[in-house]
Amino acid sequence: MTPALSTVLRRRFVVTGVVQGVGFRPFVWRLATSLGLAGLVGNDSAAVFVEVQGAAAAVDEFARRLAADAPPLAQVASVAWDELPVAPSDGFVIVPSRVADGARTAIPPDVAVCDDCVRELFDPADRRHRHPFVTCTNCGPRFTIIRALPYDRPATTMAGFPLCDRCATEYHDPADRRFHAQPLCCPDCGPTLRFTDGTSGPAAVVAARQAITAGQVVAVKGIGGYHLACDATSAEAVASLRARKARGGKPFAVMVRDLDAARALAEIDDDEAAVLTSPARPVVLLRRRPEACVADGVAPGSPWLGVLLPYTPVHHLLLEGGGTLVLTSANRSDEPICFTDDDEAQRLPALADAVLTHDRPIHVPCDDSVVRVVDGRELPIRRSRGYAPLPVELGASGPAVLAVGGELKNTFCLTDGARAYCSAHIGDMGTLETLQAFERSVAQLSGMRAAPVRLAADLHPSYLTRSWAERHAGDRPLDLVQHHHAHVASLLAEHGRLGEPVVGVAFDGTGFGIDGTIWGGEILTLGAGSHRFTRAAHLAPVPLPGGDVAVRNPRRMALSHLRAAGIGWDADLPCVAACGAAELRLLASQLESGAGCVPTTSMGRLFDAVASLLGVRHAVTYEGQAAIELEALAAAAPLAPALRMPGLDPGPLLAGLVDGLRAGVPVAGLALAFHAAVADAVAEVVERVAGPVRLAGLTGGVFQNVLLLRLTGQRLRERGFTVLTHRVVPPNDGGLALGQAAVSVLTALDEQRLIEEG
Repeated sequence: MTPALSTVLRRRFVVTGVVQGVGFRPFVWRLATSLGLAGLVGNDSAAVFVEVQGAAAAVDEFARRLAADAPPLAQVASVAWDELPVAPSDGFVIVPSRVADGARTAIPPDVAVCDDCVRELFDPADRRHRHPFVTCTNCGPRFTIIRALPYDRPATTMAGFPLCDRCATEYHDPADRRFHAQPLCCPDCGPTLRFTDGTSGPAAVVAARQAITAGQVVAVKGIGGYHLACDATSAEAVASLRARKARGGKPFAVMVRDLDAARALAEIDDDEAAVLTSPARPVVLLRRRPEACVADGVAPGSPWLGVLLPYTPVHHLLLEGGGTLVLTSANRSDEPICFTDDDEAQRLPALADAVLTHDRPIHVPCDDSVVRVVDGRELPIRRSRGYAPLPVELGASGPAVLAVGGELKNTFCLTDGARAYCSAHIGDMGTLETLQAFERSVAQLSGMRAAPVRLAADLHPSYLTRSWAERHAGDRPLDLVQHHHAHVASLLAEHGRLGEPVVGVAFDGTGFGIDGTIWGGEILTLGAGSHRFTRAAHLAPVPLPGGDVAVRNPRRMALSHLRAAGIGWDADLPCVAACGAAELRLLASQLESGAGCVPTTSMGRLFDAVASLLGVRHAVTYEGQAAIELEALAAAAPLAPALRMPGLDPGPLLAGLVDGLRAGVPVAGLALAFHAAVADAVAEVVERVAGPVRLAGLTGGVFQNVLLLRLTGQRLRERGFTVLTHRVVPPNDGGLALGQAAVSVLTALDEQRLIEEG
């Protein structure tokens, strides 16, 4: 029976956030029809729009459940509504998408294939049995296939695969879980998988698996690019892969079939299990089991193992019979991931023995994400697939800014109103290929957001990202943001506390300071609403002898720190013994004359120095290697002597470590004592400079060290501070662009305020 006219309402809703490509329209259709409401739902480039009409109580219930019961992949940012005149209306329909002016909707990230699709993949009775591209509204590629908004099939790289009749029926049925699933396909109408030997479809996976079992390195085209896969239990295959990638000693990640297989390799608590099995499916750094069945070359000398679970149908098929695969991005070290047909032809032959590929284009590359789990929450190490480009709410609305990030672990950031959109991981900006990948990604994301009217870059005069920003700024303002200021601002931004007064502890390896020296052990204070900072304290400076040479050789930093502390270079110290006579003479001459030296306050270099002083690592083959091994050693120590670092002067702490070495104190205990002393010193200095401010933040690449993060946070909380740590963007330079963008927004708002005040 039709409700009495006086009880009927018609209401229009506009829903923003991650609400396209996540099954939101079929959810709305099911909700409205279950409540007996008439109306419509559709997409535009800014939002999902809904009109419902029916009994007032049903409309109110619809309004309550619209956000509360949203699909699991949706992230509702706002729901606005207004009343409309009641109009003739019969049934509830999904209307065609349309283009809207103004803001754009958020782009959903790529997510892992869901359990329902995996069941179909291995069901012989299902028409998608062993179909390598099985997907539905709740899973599969999104970000990497989208060419334009609104998110509809013609605007994706699936446009070249017309739906067959059966798939079209599913696509147009709001009651079907494949309704408007843009990557939808089946063996009759989808992309084709092929292997080097000419086999295609499911047989290509079998051929690839056989090649891996035979010890070959196979390139596998995934959602966001190619991976290199090999048998993780084969020392020969792993060594071959490491040589081809010029990987040095940096650990590889491994992929296993399921959580049980992962537990055989690593210790996994409930929180880590939840992250491993989440739709994002990142690589999770886990405590490796001593009996883990992987070749030593997978993660040489490391107590941690990067583990991920299958997130595409092809992965599930490759691991159908079990096993452990090394799965690493298809590139040489410091180059961007291969993802195009040209890459397959030109770059893959030097990297792989065979290729498992397909003909669905990847519009934008997206590497795997990497996380650690700390106290039940994620600590991002690399934010990419599964997370990018989900927006970060800035807490302040300003002009559209393009922040170009740093030189290492590059990402960029685009702001649109009060939201910041961080790109996927791009890589180290040292090659033409990486610069081209950066430019492609900027063009792709910029085309779906508000055009930037302001740019931001790092202060460092030699950064390629800064020179790129200077070339492309034109008449737009370019804000040059000090490196560690950007780190602190990124932390405030991801917590929605931009503009609040804070004491920020920014510890990393290298950042260009406003005085022209190399910073990296900084305690900064930021005032309320300010885009400026004060350098309140810093690690005592020491010479960086030879620049990058010292970064690659921690023994050189150890000798520099010893000399600055007035400690002799005696032959019984491991760092001295690791140097030849010629190197000792060269370093002594450099440090005495200052030739080839620049002062640095880097906490990262102090960790390197202590690692060498204690005999842990004298030379590195990848960034952070010495500090990672020092943390691992310290974390295993049962107890430690009490050492101090008064203020941020490492001299007395180094003297204590030397005394401990000579007294025969276990090296693990000294490593733990070093971590504890740094945490104590930070807490003391923060309290001294904070005044009435009770908010502290821990940021910078050094705080990827979970032991230091926990110890420092604990000591600050004991002194009454609220402590912010990273949960959304990495503490390393992968989070730098967000901070640059935040500072640029605050700068613009301050300039506007001054104009308005006359």
